[in-house]
Amino acid sequence: MHARLLLLALSLAARPAAGSPREPVATFSIAARDPATGELGVAVASRFFAVGVVVPWARAGVGAVATQASANTSYGPRGLDLLERGASPAEALAILLRDDADRERRQVGLVAAGGASVSYTGKGCNPWAGGRNGPDYAVQGNILTGEPVVAAMEKAFLATRGTLAERLYAALAAGDGAGGDSRGRQSAALLVVRKGAGYGGFDDRAIDIRVDDHPDPFKELKRLLDMAQVNYAWNQGWTAFTQRRFPEALAAQERAAALAPGNAEVLYDLACIRLAAGKRAEALEALRRALAANPKLKAQAKVDGDLAPLRGTRELEELVR
Repeated sequence: MHARLLLLALSLAARPAAGSPREPVATFSIAARDPATGELGVAVASRFFAVGVVVPWARAGVGAVATQASANTSYGPRGLDLLERGASPAEALAILLRDDADRERRQVGLVAAGGASVSYTGKGCNPWAGGRNGPDYAVQGNILTGEPVVAAMEKAFLATRGTLAERLYAALAAGDGAGGDSRGRQSAALLVVRKGAGYGGFDDRAIDIRVDDHPDPFKELKRLLDMAQVNYAWNQGWTAFTQRRFPEALAAQERAAALAPGNAEVLYDLACIRLAAGKRAEALEALRRALAANPKLKAQAKVDGDLAPLRGTRELEELVR
């Protein structure tokens, strides 16, 4: 083994491997990267309770891992540690499998921040089981209705335009449309990470949504994703605003408002950000819409320091009356 890989393997060898679960995480998933934004993520669905707790792992600037079948959940953090230390997905996979006595029952996909990928299916995984991978993605599934499931996922991911989250969901929905898990539906999850994209910029979780138990997890996941896309842009806008990066804040918050034109709280924050960016008339227009949608925000507007430049003006007084 290459000396660098030997050191990586030894550094992780002392960590205990997870025991084999009683029930395999029969599922289909995609781990992927968006080269334009640097986002990394995983989408997964299964006839298994709370699959989002087990399968998806991602670390901003490092990579994404989907671990399933007789899942060894340590593959998630250990795989990301290996990628972060410089191993390629193929090298990381070799190290993970080498010391795992149940490796033939594992299934895993890894994608690095640079776009390299690998998908592995052990010979002991329940059929149909297999995967596909290419630059920026790894698709895999087990106990599926057949190979068309992963073929449809790959095709949808490559053909769909939009955000990484939208492309991941498109792949997942295509897999379900092609037959999905042969046992049926129960849960689904979607995770996207990007540096500083979490709440207040303090973490990297841009989108982290889960449907743990639902008769139609795909429909529910789409509903949550629509909200999460708004929240993602909103987080970006408000974080930039608090850091006084007003042009960036305005662009992000305008995106959030375009996605949720009737959301009073999004519009309220848009008013504050427009005002800070020197767009007074536009700020008043957004504030008017926000207060019309939720009159209870008038109490906040009367005392909000972010609206201080409007304090005492006829326009604000009329809006909060």
